[in-house]
Amino acid sequence: MQIGKTIRTERIFNRDTGRAIIVPLDHGVTVGPIPGIIDIRDTVTRIVEGGANAVLMHKGLVPCGHRARGHDIGLVVHLSASTSLSPSPGVKTLVCSVEEAIQLGADAVSLHLNLGDEFEREMLADMGRVTKEASHWGIPMLAMVYGRGPKIKDEFDPAIVAHCARAGMELGADVVKVPYTGDPDSFAKVVQACRVPVVIAGGPKAPTTRDFLRMVHDSVQAGGAGLSVGRNVFQHKDPARLLRALGSIVHQGAGVEDAMRELGE
Repeated sequence: MQIGKTIRTERIFNRDTGRAIIVPLDHGVTVGPIPGIIDIRDTVTRIVEGGANAVLMHKGLVPCGHRARGHDIGLVVHLSASTSLSPSPGVKTLVCSVEEAIQLGADAVSLHLNLGDEFEREMLADMGRVTKEASHWGIPMLAMVYGRGPKIKDEFDPAIVAHCARAGMELGADVVKVPYTGDPDSFAKVVQACRVPVVIAGGPKAPTTRDFLRMVHDSVQAGGAGLSVGRNVFQHKDPARLLRALGSIVHQGAGVEDAMRELGE
């Protein structure tokens, strides 16, 4: 690995554990200004206070979220987008380049790919271009890969998730983000088939905080490299405290009950 890419990766992943807590804040383009991301600078401040490793956002949010004080945090700039208003919301289009992201101070870039979509070929072509650019500039790329399309009946099916993770790796991603499969045994097979770090997505807001912590705990026990979760974090009543509880699981090996006590619940 190029030394530049290694250094940037270490701004996203904890050097000692090799794991990461990433908080995506890119929802505004997809679904609008939902609660938790209205005041983006305040949101980033709470995320930093909680000890997250990185935030992920679109290019226009970078200056809005920059605080110019306090602790630093890793920055992942998201390169693709679609909106829920579109007749084809699963089709992700490039809206930023790797070079733009570097100019904004990004430590990594990310791209969303929906396998099985009718426009899959265009998204695959975008991924080919982005991985080439990212390799040239020595910047790590996170691929969010989901099975979503006419032939996909269950995007959480372990076989579908494993296919997504493997495709992301084989197409050049340095980190792959996929849904959790629901149990540690099946998720361990996903991790084993993917030779780059695998982080889990959050999906819809979890029914309870305990359910969310259990999902994170089990994914790490199965060999996962952490999480890239938005709404379950920034829409929590106390994001900073929740992140400290997540840190105890991801970076310190704590159990769910210990994390609940850290959370005060």
